[in-house]
Amino acid sequence: MRKLLRAVFLLLLLAIALGYLLRQPLKEFAYGLLTQDMFVARDTDAFDPGPALGSRFPGLRASYRGRDITLIEEFAGRNGTVFIASRSLDWCPYCMRQMIQLQQQQKEFEAAGIGLVAMTYDAPQLQQAFIDRHGITIALLSDTDGLSFKTLGILNEQYRRGDSEYGVPLPGMIVIDPQGVVAGKLFLEDYSVRVDSAAALAFSRQVLGIR
Repeated sequence: MRKLLRAVFLLLLLAIALGYLLRQPLKEFAYGLLTQDMFVARDTDAFDPGPALGSRFPGLRASYRGRDITLIEEFAGRNGTVFIASRSLDWCPYCMRQMIQLQQQQKEFEAAGIGLVAMTYDAPQLQQAFIDRHGITIALLSDTDGLSFKTLGILNEQYRRGDSEYGVPLPGMIVIDPQGVVAGKLFLEDYSVRVDSAAALAFSRQVLGIR
């Protein structure tokens, strides 16, 4: 009986050790299954938060690489900018998958003269872990106390101060022309659905008048 218990105990320890060693691959596998049908070809609902079309994109209060950011002009391309509001790159699988897909499409955005800049509520060190793991070169801003998302009119008010999710935005994209005017928006009411990056590029080219 003691030998059996010892064997069971050793097998349990082995299973725990393997689970610990494989936790990241297992997590990413699970996230892959969860997000496999998340992308759509266009924005089809009437959900439309954020700054009005034709208005100026407002100033922000965010951090980037250890410095304060109030304007996003430094991230602009010659033909405009796409601002990506993302919930979290630490715990939101849909946001992670979207950012990875956008990174894969970044060269196409650059070729069209469109800059990409994203913002989450994550602390910079959490963002950096994601950047290092996935080779992200898209500029990632960290919102300060949800103030930027609130200014943009996209703060998710489902959460209150003290909640771990307080500060997350309604996820989406805002297309800004070279003069800083909002030219288009892509927001879907269901946070688990996002517009495919190739479709987002085509939409951005259209509203910015890029042939």
